[in-house]
Amino acid sequence: MDYRSINPHTEELLQEFPTASASEVDMALGAAAAGFRNWRQVPLRHRLELLLRLADLLERNAAVHARLMAEEMGKPSLQGETESRKCAAACRHYAEHAEEYLLPTSSGRVRPEPLGPVLAIMPWNFPFWQLFRFGAAALAAGNTIILKHAPNTPRCALRLVELFREAGAPEGVFQNLFLENEQAAGVIADPRVAAVTLTGSTRAGRSVAATAGAALKPVVLELGGSDPFIVFEDASMEDAVQTAIASRCVNSGQSCIAAKRFLVQRSAWDRFVGPFCEAMQNQKAGDPLDPETKIGPLARKDLRDALRGQVEATLARGGRILAQASEVPTRGFYFPATVIGDIPADSPAAREELFGPAATVIPFEDEDDALALANDTEYGLGASLWTANADRAQRLIPRIEAGNVFVNSMVKSEPRLPFGGTKQSGFGRELGREGILEFTNLKTVCME
Repeated sequence: MDYRSINPHTEELLQEFPTASASEVDMALGAAAAGFRNWRQVPLRHRLELLLRLADLLERNAAVHARLMAEEMGKPSLQGETESRKCAAACRHYAEHAEEYLLPTSSGRVRPEPLGPVLAIMPWNFPFWQLFRFGAAALAAGNTIILKHAPNTPRCALRLVELFREAGAPEGVFQNLFLENEQAAGVIADPRVAAVTLTGSTRAGRSVAATAGAALKPVVLELGGSDPFIVFEDASMEDAVQTAIASRCVNSGQSCIAAKRFLVQRSAWDRFVGPFCEAMQNQKAGDPLDPETKIGPLARKDLRDALRGQVEATLARGGRILAQASEVPTRGFYFPATVIGDIPADSPAAREELFGPAATVIPFEDEDDALALANDTEYGLGASLWTANADRAQRLIPRIEAGNVFVNSMVKSEPRLPFGGTKQSGFGRELGREGILEFTNLKTVCME
């Protein structure tokens, strides 16, 4: 499996890279282990200085990174710049708060200490943010990182290597390996690797969890989602519609935490669904380097074809297209912004994650009906709840099966708060204090 960079807007092959040889893998693992022995001894303030240098580079080169993401996986360029700056914000957050997060607790008797080299298996949809979302904390704690990036974003992976080199990262602190899946399994089992983190599909998460479990390695999994966006009749409809569009169409709909199932109280149906459909129809799809573009191509042809198959299967079972954008480029891996109603309970749109700009709208009657629909999924990543009734929100929050609940706002990850899911959306946390502690050994110390 070569790593292939294909422009999803032009369908042009940009570059190919061979997978790592056995000797290259062995050398990288040796460097990561040796780098860890040195890096964990570096005073915390010096480790945090690396994060600040990385933050400066991420901000300074945001436009460069945005172009790279647009060319390699189709992200609209303005969103790519935002992603690079968000990575910088994560670095700055841990540079400011890591000392506090890593303080010994229980009167100094519990000490967080780094685990060692961490294998990071990262996806293509946020090729910079996913790495820094876990990596800023892991590095601050004293761990080292081996990156296995997605096979369709190799140039993003190599740019990350350049960033760390430009920031002055010591040898072995951050490395990239272009690995086959079988090679990755061997790396997980290697005694020089201490832990694993994966962001990706639920299927990939099961495989990695099984391999890590067999090797007794800790693992953090951030997997798929089919997030509900629950709209009650007393919600601010204008705000709800605007946020619904932003949440469904961010990254051309290719986000685990994007709202995907829009549950609307029947008494508010026309006030929400009408404007929502109109806005979805007007989402401009096109060249991701055009600043006017709202929706770029999907990252790969197989992803576009899979989404098309899910929608067609849903329609064949009785679903109905309520709205669909008409102007979509004929070249490139594009899928039109689409709203589907009359969703059959056994259809892909009801049971599976739709990874692209396709939304489902489903009516509900009351709170119990809304909860039953929201929780009727194997996933449990995030939920967005829209109501003007604070008491209702407080009643529903503990009953929603998700790792994140946002009231009257869009589900998102941000450095101050832990992020992760439940059920088939994974386990473990990134970001916040909890994220930095995931890859530490909480050592209990008793001195008589």
